[in-house]
Amino acid sequence: MGNTISGQYTSIEQAANSLKKSESAKKTGSASATSSFADIFEQKISIAQVVDNTASLKAARPVKFSRHAEERLRERNIELTDDQVQRLNDGTKKAVLKGIKETLVLMDDYSFIVNTENNTVVTAMDQKSSDENVYTNIDGAVIV
Repeated sequence: MGNTISGQYTSIEQAANSLKKSESAKKTGSASATSSFADIFEQKISIAQVVDNTASLKAARPVKFSRHAEERLRERNIELTDDQVQRLNDGTKKAVLKGIKETLVLMDDYSFIVNTENNTVVTAMDQKSSDENVYTNIDGAVIV
């Protein structure tokens, strides 16, 4: 019984238990079956930091206007000042940091639907253009 199998194990039970542990680690996606709670916690913190940094980078970019939004601005004679564009950027930044993907940004008498994934104003309207003031396909709103 004291013989070593493959230079590692002293019994079939030890080899089987080792195999079970490695299979279990593969199923749970962990790098090691012996990872400590502190190691796992540090990994979670690192992932959260990456997500936060990505959101911050997205939020720092200025919004751009889709072709459709530019047409709506022209059709509705909406001309935005530099201050309004900055407020629109600020509202979009708030939405990004809250995890909103399609946001309604309300500013003065204007409404903008912004896709925060690509920082693009999808459409724009003023109070006169929106008969019912119903907005669909959004998952959050920001008032600036």
